[in-house]
Amino acid sequence: MPDRGSRRKPRKEPLPKGPERTRVAAELRELYEEGITIRSIAAVTDWSYSTVHRLLTEAGPKFRLAQGRR
Repeated sequence: MPDRGSRRKPRKEPLPKGPERTRVAAELRELYEEGITIRSIAAVTDWSYSTVHRLLTEAGPKFRLAQGRR
């Protein structure tokens, strides 16, 4: 029987705080404003969609409509 514990993902680094968090949020905003989707940014950073969205909200971009929804 395989060890089920070995399938767990390694623990992620905690989100940065203070000035570092502001810098990371600004970098994510740049990616988003270049046209990259939140879901794609989440996949690259290995953070959840909601974490990326929260950081973007802190950085203040104008959010686009989701594709396919009008």
